[in-house]
Amino acid sequence: MNDPQRVGQVLTPERGEGDSRARSDTRARIQQVAVELFTEHGYEGTSLREIAERLDVTKAALYYHFKSKEDIVTSLVEDYSKQMDALIEWGRSQPRTAETRRELLSRYVDIVAEGDQVFRMLHQNQAAVSMLSSAKSRGELFKERIEFLIDLLTEPGAGLTERVRAAMAIGGISVGWMFFASQADRHELIDTVRGIATGIAEMPYAGVGQAG
Repeated sequence: MNDPQRVGQVLTPERGEGDSRARSDTRARIQQVAVELFTEHGYEGTSLREIAERLDVTKAALYYHFKSKEDIVTSLVEDYSKQMDALIEWGRSQPRTAETRRELLSRYVDIVAEGDQVFRMLHQNQAAVSMLSSAKSRGELFKERIEFLIDLLTEPGAGLTERVRAAMAIGGISVGWMFFASQADRHELIDTVRGIATGIAEMPYAGVGQAG
C-alpha cells in the first residue's frame, strides 16, 4: 500500500518546475480526504493514520503537510478566510452601486457553494471543533468579515434597517444553501439563492404602520 517511491512523488515537494502547484494539489487532496473522514466517522473518531491510509501514504509523509487534525481544520478555515478577504478587497475597489452589491452577493454564493462539504463537516462536528484552541479566533474573524460585507452592501452611514437587511441577505445565503443543497439541482439552487438574496438586499422597507 505504502510504496516509498509513490509517497515521495505524492506528498513531498519535487524539485524543478511545478513544485508549488504539486504541493498545493497534495494539500487540497489531504483536506478533501480529511473532510470525508471527519464527516463519515466524526472529528474525534478519525485519526491521522486513517487519513494517511485512505490517501495510501505513510503517516510520516502526511506530517510533511499537517502535523495534526487541528492543523487540517485550521487550514480549511484559513482557505475560506482568504476567499472572503479576496471578495472584500474586490468589493472595496469597486464603485458603490447596485450592480456591485449584486455581484458581491453572487460571489459570496459561489464561496458558500464551494465550501459546502467543509461547512457541513464543521456543523456536524461543532462540539469537537469548538474545543480547538483556534475556535475563538475563528469566530471573531468570521464575524469581522461579515461586518465588512455588510458595510460593502450598504451606503456609508446606513441605518439599522439597511444593515439588518444586508445581514439577513448574507445569512440567508448560508441557511438556504445548507438546507436545500441535498434536495435540489446544484446550478438551479445557486441561481435561486442568488436571486432571493439579491431580492432581500434590495427590498423596499415597510416600517411599522406602513402597508406593503
